[in-house]
Amino acid sequence: MPIYEYEAADAARACEACAKVIEVFAKISDPELLNCPQCGEPLRRIISVASIAGGQAHLMQESHFSKRGFTQYKKAGGGVYEKTAGDGPRYISDDGK
Repeated sequence: MPIYEYEAADAARACEACAKVIEVFAKISDPELLNCPQCGEPLRRIISVASIAGGQAHLMQESHFSKRGFTQYKKAGGGVYEKTAGDGPRYISDDGK
């Protein structure tokens, strides 16, 4: 089952629970979470990184990404992601939208 991430649609009206990212472990067929379970404010689903598990961990190595033209980023904090492999920009950030 996937883990879906949600955030408050309006950060100014968010409660303590939805001011942070809410993670929901749900079936693909389950309905999308539309409102915060605590305060009822509208939520929006965040597109997040997929997690892949398997016996081919070597395919997830940084050199594997670079050789195939991909850029890999890891979260550095505060909405900033730092490049770990590839030719993309050194940092990318969430502009709050």
